[in-house]
Amino acid sequence: MKIYINGNFFSEENANISVFDHGLLYGDGIFEGIRVYNKRVFKLVEHVERLYYSAKAIALTIPMSEKEMIEAVLETCRVNELSDGYIRLVVTRGVGTLGLGPDRCGTPQIIIIASNIQLYPEEFYTRGMKIITVPTTRNHHNAINPAIKSLNYLNNILAKIEANNAGVQEAIMLNSQGFVAECTGDNIFLVKKNQLITPPLSAGALYGITRGTVIDLAQEAGIETSEPNVTRYDVYNADECFLTGSAAELIPVIEVDGRQIGTGAPGPVFKKLLDSFHDLTKSSGTAIFV
Repeated sequence: MKIYINGNFFSEENANISVFDHGLLYGDGIFEGIRVYNKRVFKLVEHVERLYYSAKAIALTIPMSEKEMIEAVLETCRVNELSDGYIRLVVTRGVGTLGLGPDRCGTPQIIIIASNIQLYPEEFYTRGMKIITVPTTRNHHNAINPAIKSLNYLNNILAKIEANNAGVQEAIMLNSQGFVAECTGDNIFLVKKNQLITPPLSAGALYGITRGTVIDLAQEAGIETSEPNVTRYDVYNADECFLTGSAAELIPVIEVDGRQIGTGAPGPVFKKLLDSFHDLTKSSGTAIFV
Protein backbone atom coordinates (compact mmCIF):
# COMPACT_ATOMS: atom_id res chain seq x y z
CA MET A 1 0.00 0.00 0.00
CA LYS A 2 1.17 3.51 -0.83
CA ILE A 3 0.16 6.41 1.42
CA TYR A 4 -0.19 9.94 0.06
CA ILE A 5 1.43 12.60 2.26
CA ASN A 6 1.69 16.17 1.00
CA GLY A 7 1.99 15.27 -2.67
CA ASN A 8 4.29 12.27 -2.33
CA PHE A 9 3.68 8.55 -1.92
CA PHE A 10 5.28 6.44 0.79
CA SER A 11 5.17 2.78 1.76
CA GLU A 12 3.26 1.93 4.94
CA GLU A 13 6.57 1.50 6.76
CA ASN A 14 7.82 4.95 5.73
CA ALA A 15 4.56 6.90 5.93
CA ASN A 16 5.46 9.04 8.94
CA ILE A 17 4.45 12.36 10.44
CA SER A 18 6.12 14.38 13.17
CA VAL A 19 5.30 13.66 16.81
CA PHE A 20 4.82 17.44 17.07
CA ASP A 21 1.95 17.42 14.58
CA HIS A 22 -1.08 18.97 16.28
CA GLY A 23 -3.29 16.31 14.73
CA LEU A 24 -1.49 13.82 16.97
CA LEU A 25 -0.96 16.03 20.00
CA TYR A 26 -4.42 17.58 20.18
CA GLY A 27 -6.70 15.95 17.59
CA ASP A 28 -6.43 19.24 15.71
CA GLY A 29 -7.53 18.35 12.21
CA ILE A 30 -10.33 16.99 10.07
CA PHE A 31 -11.09 13.90 8.01
CA GLU A 32 -13.42 12.20 5.58
CA GLY A 33 -14.24 8.53 5.02
CA ILE A 34 -15.10 7.78 1.39
CA ARG A 35 -16.12 4.60 -0.44
CA VAL A 36 -14.93 3.25 -3.78
CA TYR A 37 -17.17 0.98 -5.83
CA ASN A 38 -15.97 -0.67 -9.04
CA LYS A 39 -13.29 1.98 -9.63
CA ARG A 40 -15.73 4.80 -8.91
CA VAL A 41 -15.29 7.09 -5.91
CA PHE A 42 -18.79 7.54 -4.49
CA LYS A 43 -19.97 11.10 -3.83
CA LEU A 44 -16.38 12.38 -3.93
CA VAL A 45 -17.37 15.97 -4.71
CA GLU A 46 -19.73 16.03 -1.73
CA HIS A 47 -17.12 14.55 0.60
CA VAL A 48 -14.46 17.05 -0.44
CA GLU A 49 -16.94 19.90 -0.10
CA ARG A 50 -17.74 18.77 3.45
CA LEU A 51 -14.01 18.52 4.20
CA TYR A 52 -13.55 22.16 3.28
CA TYR A 53 -16.59 23.15 5.34
CA SER A 54 -15.03 21.42 8.36
CA ALA A 55 -11.74 23.18 7.65
CA LYS A 56 -13.40 26.57 7.58
CA ALA A 57 -15.21 25.83 10.83
CA ILE A 58 -11.91 25.22 12.65
CA ALA A 59 -10.06 28.04 10.85
CA LEU A 60 -7.78 25.65 8.97
CA THR A 61 -6.60 26.70 5.53
CA ILE A 62 -6.03 23.69 3.29
CA PRO A 63 -3.04 24.39 0.99
CA MET A 64 -4.70 23.11 -2.17
CA SER A 65 -7.95 23.70 -4.05
CA GLU A 66 -10.93 21.37 -3.93
CA LYS A 67 -10.20 20.35 -7.53
CA GLU A 68 -6.61 19.48 -6.61
CA MET A 69 -7.82 17.52 -3.60
CA ILE A 70 -10.17 15.49 -5.77
CA GLU A 71 -7.33 14.65 -8.15
CA ALA A 72 -5.07 13.68 -5.23
CA VAL A 73 -7.72 11.24 -3.98
CA LEU A 74 -8.14 9.73 -7.45
CA GLU A 75 -4.38 9.41 -7.94
CA THR A 76 -4.05 7.63 -4.59
CA CYS A 77 -6.65 5.12 -5.74
CA ARG A 78 -4.81 4.64 -9.04
CA VAL A 79 -1.43 4.12 -7.39
CA ASN A 80 -2.96 1.49 -5.09
CA GLU A 81 -5.02 -0.07 -7.90
CA LEU A 82 -8.09 0.18 -5.69
CA SER A 83 -11.28 -1.06 -7.33
CA ASP A 84 -13.45 -1.42 -4.23
CA GLY A 85 -12.59 -0.12 -0.81
CA TYR A 86 -12.36 2.78 1.56
CA ILE A 87 -10.47 6.08 1.51
CA ARG A 88 -9.45 7.97 4.64
CA LEU A 89 -8.67 11.60 3.81
CA VAL A 90 -7.00 13.48 6.67
CA VAL A 91 -5.84 17.09 7.05
CA THR A 92 -3.98 18.04 10.23
CA ARG A 93 -3.05 21.49 11.54
CA GLY A 94 0.57 20.58 10.94
CA VAL A 95 3.78 20.53 12.96
CA GLY A 96 3.77 22.91 15.90
CA THR A 97 5.01 23.13 19.47
CA LEU A 98 3.88 21.43 22.66
CA GLY A 99 1.72 24.47 23.30
CA LEU A 100 -1.88 24.73 22.13
CA GLY A 101 -1.34 27.73 19.86
CA PRO A 102 -2.37 26.86 16.27
CA ASP A 103 -0.61 30.04 15.07
CA ARG A 104 2.72 28.31 15.74
CA CYS A 105 1.96 25.37 13.43
CA GLY A 106 3.50 25.09 10.00
CA THR A 107 1.89 23.89 6.79
CA PRO A 108 -1.13 21.59 7.25
CA GLN A 109 -0.46 17.93 6.51
CA ILE A 110 -2.58 16.18 3.88
CA ILE A 111 -2.76 12.40 4.21
CA ILE A 112 -4.72 10.02 1.99
CA ILE A 113 -5.03 6.29 2.70
CA ALA A 114 -6.77 4.02 0.17
CA SER A 115 -7.40 0.53 1.49
CA ASN A 116 -10.16 -1.90 2.45
CA ILE A 117 -12.63 -1.91 5.32
CA GLN A 118 -15.33 -4.11 6.81
CA LEU A 119 -16.89 -2.30 9.71
CA TYR A 120 -19.30 -4.99 10.92
CA PRO A 121 -19.58 -8.78 10.53
CA GLU A 122 -21.46 -9.83 7.38
CA GLU A 123 -24.23 -11.51 9.40
CA PHE A 124 -25.25 -8.14 10.84
CA TYR A 125 -26.24 -6.98 7.37
CA THR A 126 -28.54 -9.95 6.77
CA ARG A 127 -29.90 -10.63 10.26
CA GLY A 128 -29.60 -7.21 11.86
CA MET A 129 -27.65 -6.00 14.88
CA LYS A 130 -28.39 -5.26 18.52
CA ILE A 131 -27.41 -1.89 19.98
CA ILE A 132 -27.84 0.08 23.20
CA THR A 133 -28.16 3.66 24.39
CA VAL A 134 -25.09 4.87 26.29
CA PRO A 135 -24.64 7.50 29.04
CA THR A 136 -21.99 9.52 27.16
CA THR A 137 -23.70 12.62 25.77
CA ARG A 138 -23.14 13.80 22.20
CA ASN A 139 -20.95 16.89 21.94
CA HIS A 140 -22.84 20.15 22.40
CA HIS A 141 -22.95 22.49 19.41
CA ASN A 142 -21.14 25.16 21.43
CA ALA A 143 -18.36 22.73 22.35
CA ILE A 144 -17.24 20.78 19.28
CA ASN A 145 -19.99 21.13 16.72
CA PRO A 146 -21.06 17.63 15.56
CA ALA A 147 -21.13 18.93 11.98
CA ILE A 148 -17.32 19.08 12.06
CA LYS A 149 -15.61 15.78 11.23
CA SER A 150 -12.64 16.52 13.43
CA LEU A 151 -9.79 14.26 14.47
CA ASN A 152 -10.95 14.74 18.06
CA TYR A 153 -13.28 11.72 18.19
CA LEU A 154 -12.92 11.01 21.90
CA ASN A 155 -16.63 11.71 22.48
CA ASN A 156 -17.53 8.92 20.07
CA ILE A 157 -14.78 6.61 21.31
CA LEU A 158 -15.99 6.83 24.93
CA ALA A 159 -19.48 5.90 23.74
CA LYS A 160 -18.01 3.04 21.69
CA ILE A 161 -16.21 1.73 24.77
CA GLU A 162 -19.50 1.69 26.66
CA ALA A 163 -21.12 -0.21 23.80
CA ASN A 164 -18.30 -2.75 23.67
CA ASN A 165 -18.43 -3.21 27.45
CA ALA A 166 -22.12 -4.07 27.05
CA GLY A 167 -21.29 -6.66 24.41
CA VAL A 168 -22.50 -4.75 21.35
CA GLN A 169 -20.66 -2.95 18.56
CA GLU A 170 -22.71 0.22 18.20
CA ALA A 171 -24.66 2.58 20.43
CA ILE A 172 -27.11 5.46 20.33
CA MET A 173 -25.89 8.77 21.73
CA LEU A 174 -28.33 11.31 23.15
CA ASN A 175 -27.79 15.06 23.14
CA SER A 176 -27.81 17.27 26.23
CA GLN A 177 -31.61 17.54 26.02
CA GLY A 178 -32.11 13.79 25.97
CA PHE A 179 -33.03 13.52 22.29
CA VAL A 180 -31.44 10.96 19.99
CA ALA A 181 -28.51 12.50 18.09
CA GLU A 182 -26.75 9.67 16.24
CA CYS A 183 -24.70 6.55 16.90
CA THR A 184 -20.98 6.47 17.61
CA GLY A 185 -20.09 6.30 13.92
CA ASP A 186 -23.37 6.22 12.02
CA ASN A 187 -26.60 8.15 11.51
CA ILE A 188 -29.82 6.48 12.63
CA PHE A 189 -33.16 6.06 10.83
CA LEU A 190 -36.53 4.79 12.02
CA VAL A 191 -39.57 3.64 10.09
CA LYS A 192 -43.01 4.13 11.61
CA LYS A 193 -46.17 3.40 9.62
CA ASN A 194 -44.15 3.50 6.37
CA GLN A 195 -42.78 6.96 7.21
CA LEU A 196 -39.00 7.41 7.35
CA ILE A 197 -37.74 9.35 10.37
CA THR A 198 -34.25 10.55 11.26
CA PRO A 199 -33.06 13.01 13.92
CA PRO A 200 -32.51 16.57 12.70
CA LEU A 201 -29.00 17.92 12.27
CA SER A 202 -29.79 20.38 15.05
CA ALA A 203 -30.03 17.44 17.48
CA GLY A 204 -26.35 16.68 16.99
CA ALA A 205 -26.49 14.40 13.96
CA LEU A 206 -23.60 14.50 11.53
CA TYR A 207 -24.23 15.93 8.08
CA GLY A 208 -23.91 12.38 6.75
CA ILE A 209 -23.33 11.89 3.03
CA THR A 210 -25.01 8.47 3.17
CA ARG A 211 -27.74 9.95 5.38
CA GLY A 212 -28.54 12.54 2.72
CA THR A 213 -28.39 9.90 -0.01
CA VAL A 214 -30.92 7.69 1.80
CA ILE A 215 -33.29 10.62 2.30
CA ASP A 216 -33.09 11.37 -1.43
CA LEU A 217 -33.72 7.73 -2.32
CA ALA A 218 -36.72 7.58 0.01
CA GLN A 219 -38.25 10.69 -1.50
CA GLU A 220 -37.72 9.33 -5.01
CA ALA A 221 -39.52 6.16 -3.95
CA GLY A 222 -42.46 8.14 -2.59
CA ILE A 223 -41.64 7.35 1.04
CA GLU A 224 -42.61 10.21 3.32
CA THR A 225 -39.62 11.49 5.29
CA SER A 226 -39.34 13.77 8.31
CA GLU A 227 -36.67 14.99 10.73
CA PRO A 228 -38.33 15.52 14.13
CA ASN A 229 -36.69 15.30 17.52
CA VAL A 230 -36.56 11.62 18.43
CA THR A 231 -36.70 10.02 21.89
CA ARG A 232 -35.86 6.52 23.03
CA TYR A 233 -39.59 5.86 23.24
CA ASP A 234 -39.82 6.53 19.50
CA VAL A 235 -36.93 4.16 18.84
CA TYR A 236 -38.38 1.34 20.94
CA ASN A 237 -41.75 1.58 19.18
CA ALA A 238 -40.46 1.93 15.63
CA ASP A 239 -41.45 -0.63 13.01
CA GLU A 240 -37.90 -0.63 11.65
CA CYS A 241 -34.53 0.84 12.54
CA PHE A 242 -31.31 1.03 10.56
CA LEU A 243 -28.01 2.89 10.54
CA THR A 244 -26.15 4.61 7.71
CA GLY A 245 -22.57 5.69 7.12
CA SER A 246 -19.92 5.69 4.43
CA ALA A 247 -18.11 2.73 5.98
CA ALA A 248 -21.20 0.92 7.30
CA GLU A 249 -23.40 1.73 4.28
CA LEU A 250 -26.91 0.65 5.43
CA ILE A 251 -27.23 -1.84 8.29
CA PRO A 252 -30.45 -2.97 10.04
CA VAL A 253 -31.02 -2.84 13.80
CA ILE A 254 -33.30 -5.44 15.38
CA GLU A 255 -32.94 -4.65 19.08
CA VAL A 256 -32.28 -1.52 21.16
CA ASP A 257 -31.75 -1.63 24.93
CA GLY A 258 -33.26 -5.12 25.06
CA ARG A 259 -36.41 -4.06 23.18
CA GLN A 260 -37.14 -5.87 19.94
CA ILE A 261 -37.64 -3.53 17.01
CA GLY A 262 -40.61 -4.41 14.82
CA THR A 263 -40.59 -8.09 13.87
CA GLY A 264 -37.01 -8.56 15.01
CA ALA A 265 -35.80 -8.85 11.43
CA PRO A 266 -34.76 -6.39 8.70
CA GLY A 267 -37.91 -4.68 7.41
CA PRO A 268 -39.32 -4.01 3.93
CA VAL A 269 -38.53 -0.30 3.83
CA PHE A 270 -34.92 -0.98 4.78
CA LYS A 271 -34.63 -3.67 2.10
CA LYS A 272 -36.11 -1.37 -0.54
CA LEU A 273 -33.72 1.45 0.32
CA LEU A 274 -30.78 -0.94 0.47
CA ASP A 275 -31.54 -2.19 -3.04
CA SER A 276 -31.84 1.40 -4.28
CA PHE A 277 -28.56 2.30 -2.60
CA HIS A 278 -26.75 -0.63 -4.22
CA ASP A 279 -28.15 0.40 -7.59
CA LEU A 280 -26.94 3.94 -6.99
CA THR A 281 -23.39 2.87 -6.14
CA LYS A 282 -23.21 1.25 -9.58
CA SER A 283 -24.25 4.47 -11.29
CA SER A 284 -21.54 6.58 -12.91
CA GLY A 285 -23.68 9.66 -12.29
CA THR A 286 -22.94 9.62 -8.56
CA ALA A 287 -19.22 8.96 -8.69
CA ILE A 288 -15.95 9.92 -10.31
CA PHE A 289 -14.00 7.25 -12.19
CA VAL A 290 -10.57 6.34 -10.90
